[in-house]
Amino acid sequence: MNFKHLRYFWVVAKAGGVMRAGEQLHTTPQTLSGQIKLFEDWIGHKLFRKVGRRLELTEQGRVALDYAEEIFALGAALETAVRHKRGERRTLDFRVGVADSVAKSVVYQLLEPALDGPEPVRMICHEGKHDELLAQLALHRLDLVIADERVSSKVSVRAFNHSLGRSPMTFFCSTALRGRLEGAFPQCLDGAPLLVQGSTSSVRRQLDPWLVRHRLRPRIVGEFDDTALMNAFGREGRGVFMSPSVLEAQIAAQYGVEVLGRSDELVEEFFAISVERRISHPSVAAITRVARSKLFHA
Repeated sequence: MNFKHLRYFWVVAKAGGVMRAGEQLHTTPQTLSGQIKLFEDWIGHKLFRKVGRRLELTEQGRVALDYAEEIFALGAALETAVRHKRGERRTLDFRVGVADSVAKSVVYQLLEPALDGPEPVRMICHEGKHDELLAQLALHRLDLVIADERVSSKVSVRAFNHSLGRSPMTFFCSTALRGRLEGAFPQCLDGAPLLVQGSTSSVRRQLDPWLVRHRLRPRIVGEFDDTALMNAFGREGRGVFMSPSVLEAQIAAQYGVEVLGRSDELVEEFFAISVERRISHPSVAAITRVARSKLFHA
């Protein structure tokens, strides 16, 4: 492949026409048109069609553009990774995926040690669904995934679970709502408004059986993938909500809520998932070391 032709195609596609692309590339429209014609001949498909005065991508053109975007993004990443001034310390890219079911306050405390190592680190965080992040990990687009569940043996991804720790759950509510609840915990939850994590959360899947065991029938008034949003509703007295006990003091202070009770039966576990059986990435090593020795040590 002639990457010069690919670049000309990419710029024309982004600019929407050869005139504007020619201005960006400091070349004539005739030269551009000729180079793109050579590229189309090599690929064997028309990549553009004329619509009035502008160019529109064909179906094959859209496919080619997707690949071109990725190729030139990787080229920019390569340049950033290897080019630095003589004597300057190289910045280490650390690409981490965060499952959207994990509380962001926990994520911050888990990831913070990665920035305190001997090498400068640029952290690149992506949030998403557990399975989507594992797919990115398998393609080596991520160095690590932070999740609240293990990689299942049924998933066709070669990855390893590194346990970071586990935390029981604490139930919180506003002072005004506590005054309307009757009895001690957990009986006070019977008939109470309840705000819960989304269905993808591991602790959410534990909650229903726990409620049945304790013969509790609260009113679930809200279900949230974003735990910070759930906590905000809880602060306003819209319902009782729960969070990992490792965040208990922080949640109470930040949202001005009371601790209603705790349960050791409801447990959220946290994992660092990587393609490495033995951890070698310095940022991952820092995360696992601090999580095990400090954050979840108690």
